[in-house]
Formats: sequence, C-alpha cells, structure tokens
Amino acid sequence: MSTHSTYELLRQLADSWGLVATMILFLALAAWPFRPGAKEQNEAAANSIFVEEDPRGNDNVQ
Repeated sequence: MSTHSTYELLRQLADSWGLVATMILFLALAAWPFRPGAKEQNEAAANSIFVEEDPRGNDNVQ
C-alpha cells in the first residue's frame, strides 16, 4: 500500500464515518441536559453562581 493510497483511504474514512461519528456525539451531548434525571443537577449548576463563598474557601450553602 503506497502512501498516497493510505492518505486517500483515511480521507474517505474521515469524510464518511467521521462525519457520522461527530454528528452522533453532537446529538448525544446536546440531549444530555434534557434527560429525565438531570433536573436537580441542572438547577444546582444554574444556581451555583449565587452561592456565597467563605474567605477560607468553604461554601455557605443556604
């Protein structure tokens, strides 16, 4: 197998299956926050910026 044919093979593989794999990964990551068990985690992440910090680095969760 010559270098040129290896390059062509890898390029075709990336053009076809690489696109499919990237699309599946994107859809999975985009749908991840909307799964049924993620409500508490999403709310905790959304409200984490409002948690006051102690000067010693401890969180004062109220």
